[in-house]
Amino acid sequence: MSDLFRIGANIEALQSFQSLMKINDGMALHQLRLATGKRINTAGDDPAGYALARSLESRKKGLSVALDNVSNAKNVLNIAEGGYQNIMDILQTCKEKATQAADGSLSTEQKSALDDQVSALITEIDEIAEGTTFNEYSLIGATPVSLTFHTGETASDILAVSLDAADSASLVVSSVNLTTAAATAITTFDTAIDKLSGSVQEVGQFQSRLATKEANLSVGITNTEAVRSKIEDADFAKEQMEVMKLQILQQTALSSFVQSNSNPQVVLSLFQ
Repeated sequence: MSDLFRIGANIEALQSFQSLMKINDGMALHQLRLATGKRINTAGDDPAGYALARSLESRKKGLSVALDNVSNAKNVLNIAEGGYQNIMDILQTCKEKATQAADGSLSTEQKSALDDQVSALITEIDEIAEGTTFNEYSLIGATPVSLTFHTGETASDILAVSLDAADSASLVVSSVNLTTAAATAITTFDTAIDKLSGSVQEVGQFQSRLATKEANLSVGITNTEAVRSKIEDADFAKEQMEVMKLQILQQTALSSFVQSNSNPQVVLSLFQ
């Protein structure tokens, strides 16, 4: 039997009111998602999704910092390579001078002049080696520092870099004499050039490894952010569609609520 003639409690109005409140809550939720761009705004929206999204966000931030570290490491190696290349140019010049001095057609004075030039160039080698630094760390000087770069999101993702010294003593060119031993100097410079070539090659190997790490980190950041976005971010088309649907339901629920409130007045007709 209908509850229409029981006016102590307007059940139809209460049900319409509950439906209207539920629709309003749903509209508020979808409008919040449209306003923030996120499907999950509080842990209560999706506890498991919220926890997973925060974990993915943490991973992305770690990968982003690691990518910056890789960029710093590449800059350090570029500085070291630049120093090596400058010293290589000087060694090549020194070898040319030694080859020139080894020719018997030159006088002692001419050989002495060439020796003076080479001595000045060797001094320049030491200045370049000691001046090739990064944040006050000597990279290729007499006592180069060993650097450890953090290149990933975990504690074990590191790259230890230790470069060779490139000062004149380490290259064994500090005591050459073109006046009396030009031929020996040629061999000395050849050996130094070979040694320095090996040092440059080592830098290139580190640079190649860093390039690979950089590519992997970039892919990892993109994929991690894609997964987080799928879990946490709002689908605007879907959210807007839900809002439009709820707006229609809100209007019908409100009309139903108004109608339910007026229904008990039918009871008055019984007293006419």
